Amino acid sequence: MIRIAVKMLVGDVSKFGGLLAGIAFAAFLAAFASCYFAGFMTRSFALVAEHPGADVWVMDPTTVSSEQFANMPASVRDRVGSVAGVALTEMMAIGAADARLPDGRLQPFQIIGVDDATLAGAPALPDARADTALRAPDAAIVDAGGSEGKLDTYDRPTLGGLANETGRPRRLHRDDVLSVNDHRIVLVGVSHSLPRFPPHPLLYMTYSNALRVLPAERLRTSFVIAHARPGLSARALAVRIERQTGLHARSAADFESDTVRWFLATSEDVGDIATMLTIAAFVGFGLTTVMLYIFTSENLRQYAVLKAMGAGAGTLRLMLFAQSGISGLLGTGVGLGLCTAAGLYAGKAGMPFRMLWWTPVGVLALNTVACSVASLISLWPVQHLDPASVFAGN
Repeated sequence: MIRIAVKMLVGDVSKFGGLLAGIAFAAFLAAFASCYFAGFMTRSFALVAEHPGADVWVMDPTTVSSEQFANMPASVRDRVGSVAGVALTEMMAIGAADARLPDGRLQPFQIIGVDDATLAGAPALPDARADTALRAPDAAIVDAGGSEGKLDTYDRPTLGGLANETGRPRRLHRDDVLSVNDHRIVLVGVSHSLPRFPPHPLLYMTYSNALRVLPAERLRTSFVIAHARPGLSARALAVRIERQTGLHARSAADFESDTVRWFLATSEDVGDIATMLTIAAFVGFGLTTVMLYIFTSENLRQYAVLKAMGAGAGTLRLMLFAQSGISGLLGTGVGLGLCTAAGLYAGKAGMPFRMLWWTPVGVLALNTVACSVASLISLWPVQHLDPASVFAGN
């Protein structure tokens, strides 16, 4: 009977194609919305992801994310470095400042001061000059940070009009000079680091240059990054640092998770995105259920024939579940494949997209529930089917 159920399913190519298309679209919608959301959340901890070699992030006890933190005194580096198992420590200063562009306009930037000795976290430049160029006096690397148009500027006007003959804006480039808090900043390169969420332009410079440019504060160190000695795990070192120093220490993976949870709890934008994801999932759920119910309703005549030939309720129930299971599995696979293909183009277009393991598992589980619900709903007309009334109506 399963073979007959499959033949009924694929017998009408147009109906079967429409059913697969509907389920595939529902799976694609839920999967793409999930990947889009995961992409945004990945951008939220871009600062941590830019330090692949960082084992432990040490911070003020009140700090819970890489976006909201309390600064610490510079002496914390020595306290962290004195903990057994710490091989190397690096300092980082983060702040915000308005920079005056070459055309005179002001543009807010996030300033990231990386360790003077190691330059850990500094973005790579196309000609691999970051390790030397960033150490020059007043040097900085500019990055769009996922924003659009924030690095556009005009050349200064002259007596003959704009020095830029076309009069169109141009992007900041190497050797452009900015002014930050009355300090001269020379751009030594334009990088393309990980985009941020929310997007904002970035200025990378050394820790000492950042302290000079940012407004004077008693506490200026945002994070201390500790590297573990061989044989010691990052989480074990983080526990050891917390016990000995009283500071908050988290492994890189745990700090990324903390940042995501902080955004989920505090960001209204993330709440809106999560709402859109939920709506997309329920739309897909409803579409799959409706498509399967319509397919069953259109095949009541075939079920009536089988029932008139002696097929019992259990047999019809098994056939119905087999049809919904096969169509749901095939449609989900097609939808996930389309989502993967779309993700390749989304990544090239600069859209946030990241498919995690729970996306296909969640979509498959969602469509399994939808197919089960559709099967249960469709069982009612099939089990209470009167073959005589069906044939009489035709």
